[in-house]
Amino acid sequence: MKSVFHMTLVLIVSSFSTVNAQDFPSQEQAEEALQKAVRFYRENVGVQGGSVYRVSSDLKKREGENRVGPREAWIEPPATGAVGMAYVRAWKLTNLPVFKEAMLETADGLIRGQLESGGWGENIEFDPDLRPRYAYRVDPRTDSKNRRNYSTFDDNKSQSSLQCLMLTDQALDFKNQQIHEAAMYALNAFVDAQYPNGAWPQRFTEETPKNENAQLKASFPDSWSREYQKISYSKFYTLNDNTISDLIRLMLIAYEIYEDEQWLDAAKRGGDFLILAQLPEPQPGWAQQYNERMQPEWARKFEPPAISGLESQGAMEVLLLLYDKTGEERFLKPIPRALEYYRSIQFKDGQLARFYEMGTDKPLYFTRDYKLVYTDDDLPTHYGFKVRSKLDRLEKQYQTLRSNGPSKRSLIRSVRAPKMSENLANRTAKVIRSLDQRGAWVEDGSMKNFDGVSKVIDTRTYTRNILTLADFIAATKR
Repeated sequence: MKSVFHMTLVLIVSSFSTVNAQDFPSQEQAEEALQKAVRFYRENVGVQGGSVYRVSSDLKKREGENRVGPREAWIEPPATGAVGMAYVRAWKLTNLPVFKEAMLETADGLIRGQLESGGWGENIEFDPDLRPRYAYRVDPRTDSKNRRNYSTFDDNKSQSSLQCLMLTDQALDFKNQQIHEAAMYALNAFVDAQYPNGAWPQRFTEETPKNENAQLKASFPDSWSREYQKISYSKFYTLNDNTISDLIRLMLIAYEIYEDEQWLDAAKRGGDFLILAQLPEPQPGWAQQYNERMQPEWARKFEPPAISGLESQGAMEVLLLLYDKTGEERFLKPIPRALEYYRSIQFKDGQLARFYEMGTDKPLYFTRDYKLVYTDDDLPTHYGFKVRSKLDRLEKQYQTLRSNGPSKRSLIRSVRAPKMSENLANRTAKVIRSLDQRGAWVEDGSMKNFDGVSKVIDTRTYTRNILTLADFIAATKR
């Protein structure tokens, strides 16, 4: 006998042109698919709450940015923290125990991977024989000086991990003491790692030294080497891959969640650094990284001292966000001239170069054997030397803020049950049909670190599909 609920769904879809009532998934079918998929992922793809980027369909090969061991998890999104945040959202949408269990397991995995320095490295090692190599907070301290204790902000690693813990903490009404304590420990460590001028390094330990040039403005060096300089760049003031922008946004989210002014103050200090870091005329952009003299500097062999096309847009974006959250005018002042400058150097197709030469505005590139050149006909394939322009969107945001003032909008995505729609029904039906007997979504694809792989289980697909199912279940309940 069909439930009243299912009969209601049939009435809803009777107006859809491309979905037959008999093909429309039921809430029970969606929940069954979810249970199966989450169970399979947790038991076979993830490990003790940690995740990876992808595995081969036969489960024998695992990778993040690099190869990943059988009891090892990866940190950088779309891995552990990103999966955990999907579980948080799905639980709040559906209130299903399967998501709460997965959310708690992910939080526990992150806690087991938190370093004594306060953040996270590239990976979490769960193999008990290998864990002594790392300075994990939850493990007994040893006398070894060789334990890895570098927390990294590179590629949103520590930021996404902490954001996952904070959102989990909030979802649990701050009642899980272990999760709350780990989040507070990380937040305090991240603020302790902030330089007096408001910048953050790429990575840090408990002993990261502080540079006292708090008010030094950015400048250009009198000269710079065009040969790669093998410099230790981890302590530089780092915008690369939007590191500082991600940290400012994280501190604003922390302020929303915990309503503690110290996190807002840290975000504003980060914005003050971006104001100091805007390079002088006639090139008022930002560099990827700055040395202690506040001058652009080399990082990796394909990251020269230069004006950046990517990170500068990230800097403008977060300055607009800071004004939107605080209403403080100083965060808007760098924007008009920066927009004008970048419009003057963008390509005809609308893209921007990743690097522009100091003094000339010429785009800089590298050959496959890493020679610095002005031509783009022999580029390495692992790095984006041209980037999409966001200038139109940034200018529109600026004009809106100028006209309307700050909105103080939330940075935490609201969790509301969506309305049932034909698109959601079709996507849900496709997701359920594509789940294999094991509970895996297998797709065509290769692996960066392994040859001969043609079928993979990809974590991005997994998180997208479980959120589709969660949306559908929430919509049917609505």
